[in-house]
Amino acid sequence: MRRATSYPVPPTSSLPPLVRLALCSTEQVSDAFQNLRAIYCRNTFSVAPTLLRKLLPNHLLHDKSVPDSGYASADDEDEGGADSPEVEVESDAFDIDVLRSDAFERDFATRWLTGFIARSDVWVTSVDSDARAALVDDAASILAAFAGDDEEEALTRRFTFEGGIDVELNDAPLLTEDHTSVGLQSWGSSILLAERLCANPHAFGLSIRQDQTSLRVLELGAGTGLLSIVAAKILRAQRLNDTTSTVVATDYHPSVLANLRSNVTTNFGTVDGLLVVRALDWQYPVHDGPFALPFGVILAADVIYHPEHARWIKKCAERLLTRPDDVSVGGIFWLIIPLRPTGRHEGMSNTVEEVFPQVSQQDRDSTVHTSKLELVILDMQKLARHEGVGRADEGGYKLYRIGWVRRE
Repeated sequence: MRRATSYPVPPTSSLPPLVRLALCSTEQVSDAFQNLRAIYCRNTFSVAPTLLRKLLPNHLLHDKSVPDSGYASADDEDEGGADSPEVEVESDAFDIDVLRSDAFERDFATRWLTGFIARSDVWVTSVDSDARAALVDDAASILAAFAGDDEEEALTRRFTFEGGIDVELNDAPLLTEDHTSVGLQSWGSSILLAERLCANPHAFGLSIRQDQTSLRVLELGAGTGLLSIVAAKILRAQRLNDTTSTVVATDYHPSVLANLRSNVTTNFGTVDGLLVVRALDWQYPVHDGPFALPFGVILAADVIYHPEHARWIKKCAERLLTRPDDVSVGGIFWLIIPLRPTGRHEGMSNTVEEVFPQVSQQDRDSTVHTSKLELVILDMQKLARHEGVGRADEGGYKLYRIGWVRRE
C-alpha cells in the first residue's frame, strides 16, 4: 500500500490479515498501530478544519442484518491487509473526524485488535520479544481508548468455581489517561488463586476455627474484587458470616474502588456487613477503622508493577497480619505474582524475594521468644499458565505463602 501523504489510512486498508500475522515484522505491526493511534487516540494527529471531503473506502450499505462472527471480519484476507488496493490520498480531501467516526472502520479495527491480542502468544517469539510484548500492551491500550469513548462497553464476566461459588464481575474499560487504573480488569493471577481457594478453603485458612473466633480477611490491590468476593462467599457457605468475621477489599484508584463497590453490590446486595470496601494507600497507609485490628489471612494477586511495590506491601503486611502468640502461629499472607519474562514489567516478581527473605529450617524450628519476628517466605509454588487465562506475556506464576518466624 502506498500513501501520497502522511495522513492516516483507514484500518481496512492498513491492517495486515491476521491469518498472516506470523509473517509480519515488528516494524509492520508498529507502523499499523501508529496509524490507528493517529486515527483514534485524540491529540496524536490533527488536520485543518477546512479539509471536509470524506476519504474512506466505499462500504456498501453497512448492512448489519447478518451477524458477524467476532473475529471473522478481521481474519478474512479479503478485508484489508497487505493485498488491499493502493490508496492515493489527496492532501485537500482529508477529514480525520470523518474517518474517526466511521462505524465500519472502527468496528473492523476493534475486532482486529481483539484477534491480535488473542494470537499474541504465537507472535511474541524470541525474535524482538521485548518489542513485540510492548506492542501487545499497545494493542490493549488502543482498545482501551475505544472503550474510553464508549463507556458502556464494559464486559460482564461470570465465574463458576468448585463448591458452588458463582461470581459476576464488571470488567470496566481501562482509563487511557491513567496507567494506574489496571485494577479495573480481572487478571489471570486472581482467577488461578480463586480456583485454589474454592478447591481447598481450609488450606488457605478460610475455614471455621476451633476456638470459634472471628476470621478477618484482607485483600490488597483487590481490583475487581474477585478474591474478596470468593473469600466472602466461602465464609458465607460455612455460615461464618453469622459471627463477626469480615472481609475487607482494598484498592487505591478512585475509579477502581467505584467499580469494586459495584461488583460487591452485584454479588451481595446493598446490605451485607461481611464484605466491605475501603481505600488503602500502601505507601502511606492508615490504621484506623477496619485496619485497627490485624487480619488472619491477607490475599494479593498481581500487585507488583513497580520496584517499590513489594517494599510498600511488606510494610503493610507487617502492620496488618496477625502476629503469633502462645496459642497461634499467626496469620498467613498469600501472594500470587505472574512471571513476565519480557516487557516493561520484566523481573518484577524478583522484587518479592528481594524484600521477603526465604525461611531456613533453623528459623522454622526456632522457639526462642526473645528473637525478632520477621515476615518471610514460608513456601513458594510455581504454577503453569492455563490456556485462555492471563495475558500473553505471562509465562507462569509464583504463589507465595508468607508468614511469621522468629529469627536471631
